[in-house]
Amino acid sequence: MKNRMKPVHFITIIFCLFISSQGYAEPLLKEELKTLLEDGNYLFRKATEATKKEPWTAKDLFQKAIVHFERLFKQGGIKNGKLFYNIGNAYFRIGDTGRAILYYKRAKQLIPNDNNLNQNLNYARSKLIDKIEEKEETRIFKIIFFWHYDLSAEIRFAIFIIFYILLWFFAILQLFFKNSIFKWGIIIPSVISILFLGSLSIDAITDAGNNPGVIVADEVIARKGDSDAYEPSFQEPLHNGTEFNVLENRRNWYNIELADGRHCWIPESAIELVRYP
Repeated sequence: MKNRMKPVHFITIIFCLFISSQGYAEPLLKEELKTLLEDGNYLFRKATEATKKEPWTAKDLFQKAIVHFERLFKQGGIKNGKLFYNIGNAYFRIGDTGRAILYYKRAKQLIPNDNNLNQNLNYARSKLIDKIEEKEETRIFKIIFFWHYDLSAEIRFAIFIIFYILLWFFAILQLFFKNSIFKWGIIIPSVISILFLGSLSIDAITDAGNNPGVIVADEVIARKGDSDAYEPSFQEPLHNGTEFNVLENRRNWYNIELADGRHCWIPESAIELVRYP
């Protein structure tokens, strides 16, 4: 984990600064954003250098870097996968695994195929106290429809386009030459096109219905209802970094579903949602 973490990808975020600065109401000026980025980048680099010899100094520097980077996001409106990735790295270095996972998941929405990001996210998950297994049916679906889960939306869309074009290419050939070989050239691309179009449609439906979040409190008692007056749902509290999907929001409480299908209520103060405004 330590060797894979890198400082901010300067060029990528600078490009995002100039693009994004045109589209938000500016609580911060462009020059202020640039200064925040440069200072945050410097602090992150110095923190990384101090990690082995001066861990307490490194932790302080990482915390300062987080303040700079989060201002870019929260006040500057910068939503960039590499920025979120580095915020996640900084949180992991100071021992806040919950917020590290939160920002890795935010980064994954923007750069889903980044190998370092996916490795760091999996590594952070391996450090969690709560070991919650996925539902049996989910594990079976991931084995049977591995291409849906293993390939990014961009790759699946490219495959759909390629086979959709092939479908029409062979359809035109069949129209003019009436050869049985061209029929298979229509059938096979048709099947593959339908499969990948269905996969993309499932993504769209699932994304619209899901509202993922992460527990950022050290621990929280899950309840059977939307107040502290209700009995605990489980014998043990849930801990920092546990992921969930929101089912319902009522006052300052959230009804959530864990990866294994269990439901419970937790207070708003203990969580953060992955989607940002």
